[in-house]
Formats: sequence, structure tokens, C-alpha cells
Amino acid sequence: MLSVVNADSTTANGSSLVDEIVREGARRMLAAALEGEADAYIAELADEKDERGRRLVVRNGHHQPRTVTTAAGTVEVKAPRVNDKRIDEATGERKKFSSTILPPWARKSPKIGEVLPLLYLHGLSSGDFVPALEQFLGSSAGPSAATVTRLTQQWQGDHKAFGERDLSATDYVYVWADGIHLRIRLQEAKAAVLVVMGVRADGTKELIAMADGYRESSESWAGLLRDCQRRGMRAPVLAVGDGALGFWNALKEVFPETRHQRCWVHKTANCLDSLPKSAQPAAKKAIQDIYNAEDKEHAAAAVKAFAKQYGAKFPKAVKKIVDDGDELLAFYDFPAEHWIHLRTTNPIESTFATVRLRTKVTKGAGSRAAALAMVFKLVEAAQARWRAVNAPHLVAVVRAGARFERGQLVERPELTAV
Repeated sequence: MLSVVNADSTTANGSSLVDEIVREGARRMLAAALEGEADAYIAELADEKDERGRRLVVRNGHHQPRTVTTAAGTVEVKAPRVNDKRIDEATGERKKFSSTILPPWARKSPKIGEVLPLLYLHGLSSGDFVPALEQFLGSSAGPSAATVTRLTQQWQGDHKAFGERDLSATDYVYVWADGIHLRIRLQEAKAAVLVVMGVRADGTKELIAMADGYRESSESWAGLLRDCQRRGMRAPVLAVGDGALGFWNALKEVFPETRHQRCWVHKTANCLDSLPKSAQPAAKKAIQDIYNAEDKEHAAAAVKAFAKQYGAKFPKAVKKIVDDGDELLAFYDFPAEHWIHLRTTNPIESTFATVRLRTKVTKGAGSRAAALAMVFKLVEAAQARWRAVNAPHLVAVVRAGARFERGQLVERPELTAV
């Protein structure tokens, strides 16, 4: 494809030459992938023939060109057509070839769908989406105001359905809880998004619940946990969270049998805030020696060493560690492979880091329900990329009540009953 290039490296239509090259490359790669997919489908069914020996699955030209919005911009493609004359015995209808790369209904890539909630959270009104996406996509092919309004309504429905789903069929063995201040369109400035994530018995991570409330409020957390319990959620074995949360009092009320694990990242930050800057590097190393210890006994010894080194000069900092010793070291009673997952709330923090960075205080129009729905859609998209915990097979063993010492399995309930 030839383009007239101006002196400032823009093309005749005003776009960047680099953008034009990227879009053309994307178009060619997509076209090649679609052709290859169709050819593979036909080759696989080459032996399918009618009574005259003619092949039942053959090429049949191309569909009409259509534009597809991708992260590289809007590109035009012509999908290959396949003439499939085979009959489905179950329905009596002709079978059809359907591309998994570019389904007939697809007009944009999933990545574009992730951009829309971010733009909404930034405070853009529905009418601002086309000019905003024009800068991103290099064209004005973005969704219309009516489309954006329809999507936000759909996403609110998705979020509502998520908050009402039955939890009785899913067993969450570990959970993380945190209150995330995103400063989005919530009802009050101090409100937070209360988030509970969990690990299923098969080791996979999943968002359990998400609602707005007050991070330090026990009643806000209790309402969220009671709702989960009402919908069939079983008490987790271990919960991980920040010590400043009202979550812990709520957990004692709703799931009293669940053990507590305080987040070491939050605890380290709180402890270092009580120390002068000159003492912080060495103190941070001493704290790391506690939660990176070989086992619980060595960790307890590291706590004593920390108290001996800093207790006389900085008793407030030491008190933050010593007073919560049992809840800070609880993760050592579980499989060693799970320690890295259980000592912090990083699974929640890492998921919301991008959202937190990209959102800002907005005073524009927009409902609380719409804002929460946007956050939910962003987390839902991120959830597809979450990896399972290490040694996922041990999660079910933990639920079964097995005992671990120094991170190793030493006892199974069914063995002790013999």
C-alpha cells in the first residue's frame, strides 16, 4: 500500500506514518490468520465427499469487507467464506464454518472492551467516547453515545447478577480482603471498594464479592460477609488482610472459625512509619528476616531478635510486630508452597494497582452503580489472567484439615481415625 508522506512524517489524511504502518501490518496479519484458519478447516475435512466424489467443504470467495477495532487501530478485513454442504444429523440443517479468530458478530477486540470502563472512570461522559477513542484508535469508529449507555446498563446488570449468584457450590479455602480507595464516583469521598478474593479448592483464584463501604467499618464488612454467607459461602480456613480493616471484627462475627493472617506489606509500612528514616533500611531487613524465615520457629526467633535490637529505642514500632505475632506468623502453619501467597494481600493490590493509577477524582455525572460496574468489569477482565496458587492440589488437603509442620504435610484426618 502506497501513502503520500508529508515533511512532518504524517500521511495525506493527517495520521502518523508509524500508525499507518502498524495498522497495515495488523490488517495483513489478521487476513493471513483468517486465511490459514479457513484452509486448515477445509484440509481437515478434505475426505468428506458426496456420492459423486465431490468434496463437501470448499472455499467460496470472501465475505463483504468490514472494519474491526483493535488496539492497533481500526482495520478493514475480508474474511474468507467456506461452503460447507454437510448436514447436521441432529438438526437436519447445513453445518457452518465459524471463525474462532473473528466471529461473525465481532466488531472490536476484547482489549477495546477493557478500555471503555477506564474511560468512564476517568469521568468521560457517553458523548466524549468517540473523540477520545479517535486519538487512541486513529479513527472515529469508536462506539456511539447510545452504545456506551447501553453497555453501562448491561455492565450494571452483570455486576448485580454477580452480587446475587449462589456461592454454595464453590468452596473458598483461602480469602484475601482489602478496602481499595479508588476515588471514583462513590457516594462519599471516604468510601472504598470492599473486595474479597478467594482460592477455590482446585487452587484457582476468583473474585468473591465487591461492594462499596467504609474500609475501617466493621458493619460494612459484616454486611458484605453476611451476604456471602446467606448465598451459601462456607467459612474459609484462612483470611488475609490489613490490620487496620474493620474486616477482622466482622470475620469473628460471621465466620468465627476462620484463622487470621495479617498482611506483611501493610504491617511493614506501619512499623517503618514509627521509625526515623535513618533506622528504616536496617529495620526493614530485620522484618524481612521474619516473614522469609525457614519455618515458624526461626520466624519467632527473628521476632525476638527484632524486639531486642529496637525495643529500647523504638518500643512503638516493636509493639506493632510483637502484639500481632500470632496473626503475623499464621501462614507458617500451611503448605510451604502457599506461603508466598498467604503472607500479603498482594493478589488484591496487584489487581487494583492499574485501576488505582488510572482513576482520579471526578465530579461529573454518573451513578454509584455505574462506577462500581466499571470497576467490576475491569476486575473481571483481569481475573482471566490470574494464575493458580503454587501446588494447587494441596488446597483441598488444607480444607480436609491436614496438619502441616515447617510447611510439610505430617498428618491427614483420615489416617488419625484408623
